[in-house]
Amino acid sequence: MELTIKKAGMLTSVQDLGRWGYQSSGVPVAGAMDLSALKLGNAMLGNPEGAAALEVTLLGPEIEVKGGGAAVFAGADLGFSVNGRAVGSWRAVVLQDGDIITFTGPKGAGCRGCLCFAGGVDVPVVMNSRTTYMRAKIGGLDGRALKSGDVIKVGEPAPLWRRLEGFRLPAELNPAVTAEEPLAIITGLQQDAFTEEGRKLLFASEYLITAESDRMGCRLEGPKIEHSDKGADIVSDGIPLGAVQIPGHGMPIIMLADRQTTGGYTKIGVLTPLSVEALVQKMPGMKVRFREAGLSEGEAEQRKIAEAVKRVNTLRLSYVSRSQQVSSPPLSGRFKITLNGKTYEITCEEI
Repeated sequence: MELTIKKAGMLTSVQDLGRWGYQSSGVPVAGAMDLSALKLGNAMLGNPEGAAALEVTLLGPEIEVKGGGAAVFAGADLGFSVNGRAVGSWRAVVLQDGDIITFTGPKGAGCRGCLCFAGGVDVPVVMNSRTTYMRAKIGGLDGRALKSGDVIKVGEPAPLWRRLEGFRLPAELNPAVTAEEPLAIITGLQQDAFTEEGRKLLFASEYLITAESDRMGCRLEGPKIEHSDKGADIVSDGIPLGAVQIPGHGMPIIMLADRQTTGGYTKIGVLTPLSVEALVQKMPGMKVRFREAGLSEGEAEQRKIAEAVKRVNTLRLSYVSRSQQVSSPPLSGRFKITLNGKTYEITCEEI
């Protein structure tokens, strides 16, 4: 199957789980912003969980399909439609030659999702990944966001993909937290670089997501977090996904998919996996609050995501293996037969 980009949308790029193993050489991981959405969308189609997809931001693309295949839009409801018919999120749809994929816009909370295709998006592998890191023009399609006129190939789908039509993700298997919940921070990374008052203030305050936020990091504005006499600067060290950096100005910056590999600002903690995914669905102008969490909570969330992916794979196999009734054309109509020189009219009706 091939995909022709008729309209690119606000920001559409090829993403997978990221470019791991090269941070020591200064190459960021990048990858999908909502990792559990990518994993679950791929599981719904029988793909490896890290298969490449098209990450869609807020206003989606218009795509013409050549050939046949299957797709799922995993993530926020951005109005995923095929030939003008609303499909929505978390529902598999079988695509036919000539179909037109469109997005009508956000239908509620959330601004991102992964448009997954059975077989995965097939672009060249660069350093063991197909993900696009746009700042360095690495991976994806020429290292950039998609534009009108681009043509993208899709890999070979898993067997029985034609039976995926209508397969839905059960709501209880979507691990996403609600938009209203405080984001959970696992404290411990250099937290002694902050005063006790500063730490308490972080968890008691509300912060605004600023317009300077992007795939690299989410910049917040609110009450200033006070540093201890150790100061805000450290010898540069590694930056994990979801790290909460607080430079000398006292405003938190939460590091996201396109984060740099190392940094020299103090980190008060790191968001849990599901809190990262909740944050990336928020837009500038929205507000967030925080709560303190332990390492065990982050580990439990990782297990929850892994179990959901495993369960979806089981449900998909059951769905495509179900018995299907084959309907025969009705035996009805009017016929004429001739016997021994006489013509008879016969009417048949199926009952």
